This record gives sequence, C-alpha cells and structure tokens, in this order.
Amino acid sequence: MIHTKNGQHNHNDHEKHHGSHDKDHSNHGHAGHDHHGDMVQEFRNKFFIILIFTIPIMLLSPMIQNFMGVDWRFTGDIYILAALSTFVYFYGGWPFIKGAVDELKDREPGMMTLIAMAISIAFFYSIAVVFGFDGEQIFWELATLVLIMLLGHWIEMRSINNASKALESLASLMPDTANRISEDGSTEEVQVDEIKAGDHVMVKPGEKMPLDGKIIKGKSQVDESMLTGESVPVVKSAGDEVIGGSINREGSLTVEIEKLMDESYLNQVIEMVKESQKTKSRTQDITNQAAKWLFYIALAAGIITFIVWLAMGSTVDTAIQRMVTVMVITCPHALGLAAPLVISVSTALSAKYGLLIRKRPQFERARNIDAVIFDKTGTLTEGTFGVTDIESFSDMDENTILTHAATVENDSEHPIATGILDEASERNLELHELSDFNSITGVGIEGTIDGRNVKVVSPGYVAQQNIDFDDARFNEWSGQGKTVVFLMIDEELSGAVALADKIKESAKETVAELHKRNIRAIMLTGDNRKVADYVAEQIGIDEVYAEVLPNQKAEKVAEIQERGLVVAMTGDGINDAPALTRADVGIAVGAGTDIAMDSADIVLVDSNPKDILAIFSLSKRTYNKLVQNLIWATGYNIFAIPLAAGVLAPWGIILSPAVGAILMSLSTIIVAINAQLLHRFEVE
Repeated sequence: MIHTKNGQHNHNDHEKHHGSHDKDHSNHGHAGHDHHGDMVQEFRNKFFIILIFTIPIMLLSPMIQNFMGVDWRFTGDIYILAALSTFVYFYGGWPFIKGAVDELKDREPGMMTLIAMAISIAFFYSIAVVFGFDGEQIFWELATLVLIMLLGHWIEMRSINNASKALESLASLMPDTANRISEDGSTEEVQVDEIKAGDHVMVKPGEKMPLDGKIIKGKSQVDESMLTGESVPVVKSAGDEVIGGSINREGSLTVEIEKLMDESYLNQVIEMVKESQKTKSRTQDITNQAAKWLFYIALAAGIITFIVWLAMGSTVDTAIQRMVTVMVITCPHALGLAAPLVISVSTALSAKYGLLIRKRPQFERARNIDAVIFDKTGTLTEGTFGVTDIESFSDMDENTILTHAATVENDSEHPIATGILDEASERNLELHELSDFNSITGVGIEGTIDGRNVKVVSPGYVAQQNIDFDDARFNEWSGQGKTVVFLMIDEELSGAVALADKIKESAKETVAELHKRNIRAIMLTGDNRKVADYVAEQIGIDEVYAEVLPNQKAEKVAEIQERGLVVAMTGDGINDAPALTRADVGIAVGAGTDIAMDSADIVLVDSNPKDILAIFSLSKRTYNKLVQNLIWATGYNIFAIPLAAGVLAPWGIILSPAVGAILMSLSTIIVAINAQLLHRFEVE
C-alpha cells in the first residue's frame, strides 16, 4: 500500500476593501465566479478607453505643447479639451468617486476619498480656468492621474483574481459525469450530483476521478499534479484514497465514493480560501489608517497653504493654484498599492511553495518565530510502519527472510503486515505460494511454503518456547521503541524484522535548517518516552515532551510561550486542534484531518515539514517589502507636500501641479516594481 499526500495546491487570496465600489457589482462570469473577475474587466476596459482619451488631452494641453516646443493651438481647442476631460472625470473617475461616497457615509475616509479628492480638485479647478479663472488648467494631470489609478487597480484586481481563478479552475476540472456500477455489474453514465456516498464507480484510463473515494479494485498510476503539484504520477491500488479531479493514467479502477462534492477535499480548500479572503492583514490596516490620515493632512495642508499664500500678499489665483498642487500631490496612489501588490505577489509565491495561508496576520507574525513545536506522528514521521532492520539467525540472507515473512503476511490486514509487504515490494521481491494460512491469536500468523511450516511471531512466543538467540540487537531495537517480529521455519528461529514509524527524510533537513536560523525544534507526542527519544535523537530535536495526553497539548504550548518564546505549532490530528489554535502560528499538515486544518493559520498542502522554512523566509521577505513600500510611499508625501506648498518659493523653487503629478506617478511605479522584485524570492 502506498500512502500518498492528500495535499492540495491552491492560491490564497488577498482581500482588500476598495471603498465599497464593488458592493453591488453584478456577476457576469460563470457560476460561482468571484466579482473580482468582472472588476478586472471593468478596470481594464476603463484603462484602455481613458488611454485613448488621454493622448488628445495631452497633445491639446498648452503646458505639454510648451514642454515639447510646439504650438498646436486653435480656436475653441480649450473647449474640446474640457469636453474630453469631463468624460475622463465622470467615466474613468467614477469607481473612485463612488468609493469615496461609500467611505464618507461610513465616516471612514481612506484611499478612495483621497483619490476622489485629488481628481475632483484637478477637474473643477481646470474647468474654472476654462471659464475665466486666472490660472493654468491641468486637464492633462487629471487624465494621467485617472489613468495611473485605473492601471494600479487593474493590476491589483488581476492579481487578486488570478488567485481566485486558480481555485475556480480546479473546481471546473471536476468531471460532470461518472460511470456508476449497478448491483448486476453493469455500468451506466450518470451526472456526478446523482452519485451518493457508498456508490461504486468505474474510472477508465484517461478519465478523472469524479469525487473523493477509495479504490476497491484495480491498480493504476494517478496524476495528482493539479491537486498536489507533484509532477510524478502516483501508483495506487486497492485500499488507497483518491481525490476527485485527479486523472487515472493506466488501468481501470473501481472506486467507492466516500465524499460528495460539498464535502470533497477540493471544495473544502476553496471554502477555506474564501474564508481567508475575509481576514485583513495587519499591514493593510496600517495602509488604510495612513490613507485616512493623509486625507486629513491633505485638507489641512491645502487650507493652510491657501491662507499663508494669501497672507503673504499673493493673488487668490496663485493661492488656489498652490492649494490645488498640495491636495493633488497628497493623493498617495503609491501607498494604495504598497500593501496589495506585495500581498498579491506573496500569495502567488506561497501557492508555488505549497502553502495555503488562511490568516494573514499570523503569516506576517511567522517572521518572528523562536520555536517550532512538532507533533511526531504524521508530521516528523510517515505515520506508517516501515522496516528499519533485518537480522538473520541462519544461513538465509535479508531478502530471503523478507520474502518468507511477506508471503505469510500477504493475507493479513495488520499495519505490521503492510510495512513488511511495502518493503518487499520496494525491493521487487517475488512472493512464494502459500497454503494452510492460519492466524495464531495474540501471537502471530503461520502458513506452509514448499511443505515447510513458516511462522511470523511476536517476541513473547519466542520467549515461551525458551529459544536461545543472540539478543543484543533485539535489546537495542526494543530500546529504540521498535516493534520486532521473528521468522520461524519448522520451529527453528531463522531471522528477525524490526519495524518503526518511518522518519520523514525531510524532517532531519528541516530541523538542521531551523537550527541555522536559531529557532528551537521541540517535539510534542502522545507516544512513549523510548520511541520519542529515539526519533528526537535521529532528527536532532532540542526538547521532547512525550506521553502527553491530547488535552494537555495546548497547555504545553502555553507553558513554552510563558518562557517568552514566539511559538509555531505543527500538527495533523484532531488532538492537535486546540494546540494549533493556542500557538502564535498554527501550521497544519495538509494530509491531516479537516478539523486540524480548520484550526490552523497556515496549511502545508504537501505534508512536507520542509515547507515550514518557506513560511518563515517568505513571511520575512514579504514584511520587508511591505515596509520598504510603505516608507517609500509615505516618505514621498513627507518630501513632496512642503515643496508643493511652496516652502522653497523664496528661493524661486516652486513645484507646479504638472511636476507634482510626475513625481506621484514615479513613486507609484517604484512601489510596483519593488513589489514585483519579490518574485525573485528563493527559500534560503
């Protein structure tokens, strides 16, 4: 039996409230499609239409013509300019104006209010100039401002949508029909939603598994790459679980359906991600707060600028122009994009590394972890018996001992039997013919091979028969908590096989890497002290808590936290759920139980402990990028507002609205490029 990773790649989603300009947006996409899909379309269309209008606005603007050293003025050109700009303001600016109205209704001015204020001031100021107000119209700035805002929102919506779409494309990959096997053995094609739990279905080569279930007949290679990211097809046979949507590559399989669509693994992951969209990042909260303050600062700075310029004896026109420049320049689109762009890139990266982020604040906290607590079974170990040692007490070699033991165990359902058979199949050993199979209660099993009686028995049976043997290895294995069975042929001791819960190869590498980062590795297990110490020694664990009852796990986590350590807990079982919730960062192993996954902040979809390293690295890198972007976005405002207000005017340095717009655009582009640099991330 091969135990596969019941993992699931997926893209966690970043959730951000753009005012509420998406609240009543109708859904034109196919069923179940997120409204973000429509919004991508809306912002893209608006962007290209506004781009077409921006070109003539730029060419008709006197300021741009002066800059280019040309004169394309003609009678009435200013009115054409005003008409084009009116369309840009109302059509292109509408999402921002609507978002601002919603924000102000909630008495929570933020990003939308800032953007709406900047474009409204630019528009109405320029219209006033057209109708006789003394100043320079800045229609071209209005157009470029709206254009950059639409581009920014299009990029952001697209990155949000790509994450949603990845999930929905998974859901759409589920087949619509299945071949149900009737009681008389015939098959009929039925709709998947007609299938009930317990039904048997036939899955032919090349077909997809209709739903989650268990193979009851047949053997094949199953391609789970779209679900687990594992590129190599996995060999599956009777008793193995299959996930709905995975592709059957070779032989025909009979599958017993265990979960219907709404309970399926895939559906649970989609639901979890939708849930995660509702958790706001701490950094997003910071940016929303910053936008709110910048709105108030812009208003105050604009009014103060106006009053100071008037007091200095300037004309009303000049004072208004200074005020307009200040209020337009304070619109920090760079700040609006600082967090969303980084978060969307880190979301795509987390999916690439097999991480499902359910709660962003905890993910952001992962960069400060001091200790990782591991549950043993299923996290550091495979959770299945595997052969670790074989010893011969006769002239038989290891493979012969294993072949005899596997032949006798072939009809047994015991985990020890599974471990022995797995090892035999890994070594490509041919089993013998067996007759007279018999189970000896509480002792082992026996059968006849080539006319000889062969038994696989417990150490207790060997002791009862008073058989002497060199027990040094046996004592060593027992000390390590291994399970030992003996092979006897015609009542003579031939060999011994030791089995233990197999340690994951990746577990050792993970702990070694944690130590390099000065992070403690702690093991928490309900298993006995001997086994726990042996596993800890093999892997290099710093502290071991063994024989811990399920209800004590959360208490142990609290105890470790009381030492002042920021703790991540990794587990996969129902009994780990309270501990996962108690830890600063709860990490569930993907192949674990639904309840453990529901309690976790992050899910390792590939059940590989090494992916924990990606969490810490990505959390640190994401946070650094966010801080860089926030410093750049707000730093730009700190520098630009006084310049726009005319602090350096006495020395002849005055920032015109045009230069203000160029600076604002530059800061946006720098923030966007900085976020994209996160794509170069590699796990250290």
